[in-house]
Amino acid sequence: MSEPVSIVGVSLEDEIWRFLGVFAESTGLIQLRSRIGERNGVDHDVICEHLGHPSPDICLVDFDKDRRTAAIIAERIHTTLPETTVFAVSSQSQPDVILEAMRAGCGEYLIKPIDREQLVKAVARIGSRRREKQEQSRAQILAFMGAKGGCGTTTLVTQFGALLSSSLRRNTLLLDLHPDFGDAALYLKLMKTRFHLFELLENTDRLDNDFLQSFIMKHSSGLHLIPAPEGAVVHRGDLPGGTVTHTLGFLGQRYEFILVDLPPSLNAENLAVINDCDYLYLITIAEVSAIRNVVRQLEYFAGKDIPKEKIRVVLNRQDKRNVLSEAQIEKVLQHKIFWQVPNQYLQVIKTIHEGDPISQLSNSEVTRSLEAWADIVGRKPGTEPKKEKGGGLLGLWNR
Repeated sequence: MSEPVSIVGVSLEDEIWRFLGVFAESTGLIQLRSRIGERNGVDHDVICEHLGHPSPDICLVDFDKDRRTAAIIAERIHTTLPETTVFAVSSQSQPDVILEAMRAGCGEYLIKPIDREQLVKAVARIGSRRREKQEQSRAQILAFMGAKGGCGTTTLVTQFGALLSSSLRRNTLLLDLHPDFGDAALYLKLMKTRFHLFELLENTDRLDNDFLQSFIMKHSSGLHLIPAPEGAVVHRGDLPGGTVTHTLGFLGQRYEFILVDLPPSLNAENLAVINDCDYLYLITIAEVSAIRNVVRQLEYFAGKDIPKEKIRVVLNRQDKRNVLSEAQIEKVLQHKIFWQVPNQYLQVIKTIHEGDPISQLSNSEVTRSLEAWADIVGRKPGTEPKKEKGGGLLGLWNR
């Protein structure tokens, strides 16, 4: 399994909890989160509120102390938190009591004292189901980060997202993770913002489809946006650990692609996105200061064990007249340039003023380059690449 299965215990005996602690340390298969009602029992009416957020993968419920209450708790968790699997724990092994627990919503039944091999197999089944579901429903997460301000990161990510949504008809969401001065909404001419991304991150306990819709802004291309804060700087404390990952997991079940516009900083939120994303596009321009920052970023990511193959360098505003050549840049970075976007600065500025990243550049080299890039990323399996009227693959191929 890629990560441990999280466990919460309900009314478990001290001996079983100690066994689980040793099991967690020796195998790394599970992560114990909390133990509820070990002394005074637990109120089944509010059990789901005590399980924590995000909900655990497994909830172990002891059926020996009060079978009726345990059955109610199991049924309540099974109904309210379908992502959590309930394990019944009991010293009784008669078929009728096992069937009773299964009818209450328990996915596994463990006999006391818990057999180590039995627990390994049960946990592995849950981990396998979790992984399969993630692989089936998870969106591709693409993060965009500039080497510094002014590299055109927001311009590229808004145009890229609009192309995925309109030309390739992929269900795409753009997240603007700038804590202040985020411009994605401005570039898409979506100015009537109600709520911003950090408000969503601070209220993950309320995440559901209705709550999410109050944050979504919709562009004419079909692209959805959750904007950055409008106006004043957001004064906030650190987000709880796992908040960004949990939110991306929730959103990933509702979209095919999630694009994240990251500020050029190395904070906890950025690092969480980079750890979770499929690819990180580092946007740079052919200037000494920008290239130097990319070198620093690559060194930082290497120190954080971010896989090198996850990082893709994009050279924006490429021009043959640039002082630094592609070969020189790659030599300094010791990293291949994945994509080059040609320099048509005045036309790109026009798209920002119009708020339409597609029609304003419909015949430009920039759009042809971005369409080729988006076509590689967003083309559905089994479909043919887009072609120009005169034949040949649409776009500027830089490799």
